[in-house]
Amino acid sequence: MISLSIVIPVYNGATSIERLVHELASLRIDGGVEVVLVNDCSPDQSWEAIRRLCLEAPMPIIAIDLARNFGEHNAVMAGYAAANGQYIINIDDDFQNPPSEVKRLFEHHLLHAELDVVYTYYERKQHSLFRNLGSRFNDAVANVLLDKPKDLYLSSFRCINRFLRDRVLEYGGPYPYIDGIILENTQRIGQLKVLHAPRAEGSSGYTVRKLVRLWLIMFINFSVMPLRVSSVIGTVVSLVGFIMAITAFIESLVTDTPQGWASIMAAVVVFSGIQLLMLGLIGEYLGRLFLMHKGKPMYTVRERRDAAPGA
Repeated sequence: MISLSIVIPVYNGATSIERLVHELASLRIDGGVEVVLVNDCSPDQSWEAIRRLCLEAPMPIIAIDLARNFGEHNAVMAGYAAANGQYIINIDDDFQNPPSEVKRLFEHHLLHAELDVVYTYYERKQHSLFRNLGSRFNDAVANVLLDKPKDLYLSSFRCINRFLRDRVLEYGGPYPYIDGIILENTQRIGQLKVLHAPRAEGSSGYTVRKLVRLWLIMFINFSVMPLRVSSVIGTVVSLVGFIMAITAFIESLVTDTPQGWASIMAAVVVFSGIQLLMLGLIGEYLGRLFLMHKGKPMYTVRERRDAAPGA
């Protein structure tokens, strides 16, 4: 078995992926290293660049082309399923995780073989303000919903062992959140400070829509806390309504002042809005159960290529 697999989800990486793979090919890893490139139906020429790499084969390459854009976590899951390494590191295609740091992360995990996963964290992140704010919110939500250690930063630049990779792949739903799956399966977690470089090409592919989708997956797929919060809100609203009803009844007995329709209608609108919100939340859970039951795929592979130097 090969020592290290490097999984790279590729999206709009046509101008960077070839240079990145050539730099990774220069790494000297005892036991060998392979790279798994997963093209997440990128709208640019990423798949053509990956096919050129397979022809050159500067290192062992597994190339996967997904049939549509499934999202980063789904693409990484496709890469995990194809990886042959005893350890698996996933990095982005934008050079913000330098190849030299890949080797350092791998060697750190080897020195701490009792760990199932080693996350990285950065002294200074080179993301945009929007991406940094999104990461902070994501981290705060994960502390509450996933029972994450507060000092742990959930970076996508992580190294997992073969045992944890097999546990992660046991998740069969269409909406994977890899960090949530990891935290459900192990407490043997380490951290390593690494360099975070400025983005080499283009801009981040993360949008408000994609971040909201990721938060919803975390909320709905990996916690029942939203339902519990809904129950608490429903109980509080019911108590408030009961108190208001008693107050209105007593007031009608002791005064001739007619009740205000405006206040009554405002209360009805507020309580109705809360009820609709809770029904929407329940519907979201039921909708995802329906999609899982009908077999919505996590990803669909259109094409796979395997290449090796000298083959």
